[in-house]
Amino acid sequence: MRIGLTGLMLLYCAVFSATMMADTPQITLLERDGKVNEIPLLDNRFRIDHNVKKITLLFFRAPGTPAVVLVKPDGSKYYATHAIADEKLEWYDEISYDLVIVTDPMPGPWQVLGQIRQDSRVMVLGDIELQVDPLPPLIFRGEMLKIQGQVTNDGQPVDIGYFRDVVTLYVEFVSTNNDQYANFGAGTQSVAEFKDDGREFDERPLDGIFTGEFRLNFPAGEWQPEFYIETPILKRRVVKDPIIIAEPPFSFELMLAGQEDFEHQLTIRLESEVVKPETVIFQGKILYPNGEEQMFTLNGEERLYRQLAIKNYDWGRYSVELSAFGENINGREFMARLPDYNFEIERPIEKVPELPESERPTQRVVTPPEPEPGLSTGAIVAIVVVGNLLILLLGWLAVRIFVQKKPIKLKISLPFIGKKKQLDLEELDQNAENSGKPSSKNDKSADILNLSMSDD
Repeated sequence: MRIGLTGLMLLYCAVFSATMMADTPQITLLERDGKVNEIPLLDNRFRIDHNVKKITLLFFRAPGTPAVVLVKPDGSKYYATHAIADEKLEWYDEISYDLVIVTDPMPGPWQVLGQIRQDSRVMVLGDIELQVDPLPPLIFRGEMLKIQGQVTNDGQPVDIGYFRDVVTLYVEFVSTNNDQYANFGAGTQSVAEFKDDGREFDERPLDGIFTGEFRLNFPAGEWQPEFYIETPILKRRVVKDPIIIAEPPFSFELMLAGQEDFEHQLTIRLESEVVKPETVIFQGKILYPNGEEQMFTLNGEERLYRQLAIKNYDWGRYSVELSAFGENINGREFMARLPDYNFEIERPIEKVPELPESERPTQRVVTPPEPEPGLSTGAIVAIVVVGNLLILLLGWLAVRIFVQKKPIKLKISLPFIGKKKQLDLEELDQNAENSGKPSSKNDKSADILNLSMSDD
């Protein structure tokens, strides 16, 4: 699929020496002749012709450094923040590059200021094309596929490393929503992202070719592959014809071990209409209920089935992980990760033998305890009434003492207490009268102590 983009020029820049030359730097004119796509950039200066209506400038700088500054021919400057208010300026400030799009640029010599990388080039962007290898016609679910993609400019690979650093190839499979297949309504499956960085499945870094592998780990059915690159610099998408992703050409049959057998038998049957049986090799791992793991390999044979012995560890859950390697009937080698095969043996229920009637324990008849006597209705009513009265009394006392600040005066008159007080008062009055009368002589003589001795 070829998509043209004309009238768009891309300035691809890097850092030069900080020391400015004493002589007047050479100025390069941006023009397109259809043959040369790269022009050296000298002393971070370039010239825009008066016929240019729109230009896209790409400046690669050291990661984490500030955005570059553009100096126009009249001496004024363009900053990244000017794109907010200026409709003729678009600025994408990324971590390692600046993409600047200028509409109706001022003709004349321009200069860029910043920590730009070395080996700068001015690249005139022509017809950009995304080329992707076609997918094989016979594929099935779980298979691992390898693809290659390339971005070209006017039919030639883009031979600038910094340019390829910001390009990522995305792979998607879109369901055709054909109700005849199991993937009806499955939507879009994002499969993989590839970079030309020499990591993971990419074969060589910065060779202009995106190499990658991905697994078809989604439902089988009719799918439409789509490959695209999408960056602030460019957008390209390749839509392939719909393909059929089949179910794996393998089926499984399990024969459980008997009570006296030591192994279960798992039979894997191959479909000779899809694969060559003599080339198919199975490799995987058995997970037993007790946590034990067993690796296995089933080599290629001409027969249409393979048998795998699984140890009988009594009841529990068993799981078999499988990978298949071989060739299909078209002669293409494949590598597939098959879905896990799981089975479970239920725990046996042990039956307890019944005891004879004579040995069974006698059942004791337990009489229910007599209910405790409860309170009568009248007693309950009396308790409720007394409780309410007590609550009212306590509330009244609390209001009088704490709210009204009044003392509690209790006037209680008892007969015997009043009579005793009256007798005490009469006795006091009588004593007072007696003390007021003059005493007699005899009384005085009586008060004198007789100290004389008797004649006897």
